[in-house]
Amino acid sequence: MGHNDEIISDLKGLINILNDGKEGYASASETTDSTELKGLFLNYAAQRSAFAEELKTHLAAHGGESENESGGVLGALHRTWIDIKQAFSSKEDSAILGAIETGEKAAIEKFDAVLDDPATHTDHIELLQRQRTAIREALSEIETYHHRIDNLND
Repeated sequence: MGHNDEIISDLKGLINILNDGKEGYASASETTDSTELKGLFLNYAAQRSAFAEELKTHLAAHGGESENESGGVLGALHRTWIDIKQAFSSKEDSAILGAIETGEKAAIEKFDAVLDDPATHTDHIELLQRQRTAIREALSEIETYHHRIDNLND
């Protein structure tokens, strides 16, 4: 696989997982009854969407194009979201937050795998690092909410 093919393949993978996050957060915002969480989720959905757009620009610069507009590599992630929509327990928000954590951890792993090969991604390495940091911060915030809700429910 040529250097450029590798860049295209890596960026497509990241765009897919960002789109999964966008879809996931959008679903979560529709599922929760908490106004506070709704706002948080919509904010992160918009952020993931913006990140995907940034990467699509780089993908185009390398001659690739993203045919995947809706997300999808992580079928399991989508199944988790569907499960949540069907969960009407008192811990619904807790379940939603747990699913987001799973998705964001998977996203961070994907970013780490790509960042592990900095030579390939020299021209957009700072962008990738910035996005990864933002996802890590989102995950920390989601975890904080999750602990708070679980403590309220105990």
